[in-house]
Amino acid sequence: MSSSPFIVEWIARVAADGAANRRALDVAMGRGRHAVLLARAGFLTYGVDLAFDAVRDAMTTARAAAAPIAGWCADLTQHPLPTSRFDLVIVSRYLQRDLFPALRAACAPGGVVLYETFTTGQRALGTGPKSPDHLLEPGELRLHFEDFEVQFYEEVSAPEAVARIVARRPSV
Repeated sequence: MSSSPFIVEWIARVAADGAANRRALDVAMGRGRHAVLLARAGFLTYGVDLAFDAVRDAMTTARAAAAPIAGWCADLTQHPLPTSRFDLVIVSRYLQRDLFPALRAACAPGGVVLYETFTTGQRALGTGPKSPDHLLEPGELRLHFEDFEVQFYEEVSAPEAVARIVARRPSV
């Protein structure tokens, strides 16, 4: 699977701030397509996924690309994320509603969350997830970050039905 243009664009924008030693987390990183981009952009990069094979492959890809990442295999409902630790948190094409509080908490004050995943409109396109457990309702993603400063938000219906948000955790 190729990288999300939305995620690629916003990694570059956040990286342009230029601060050193910033930490980024790729949640449900799969085989590391975005984790490698984060490392190349200068972030101290961490990636987590439930699938051991995916984490192993991501680590192999990162080493080959000379883009070091720290990856771990974990069920985040059993092993919580550290709090206030990451300057950038990325979630792409993954929805587990009970993780939203942990994602918000993992973001450091002033840190940014990039989130992109399918909405219920995807069913009409005949591809992708079908279960309501894996599809956002209209406007739902924005509600999960209502206590953050929303820098960008959109919901589109083509070529895929997705919601996207860039949200900054307040510094205070």
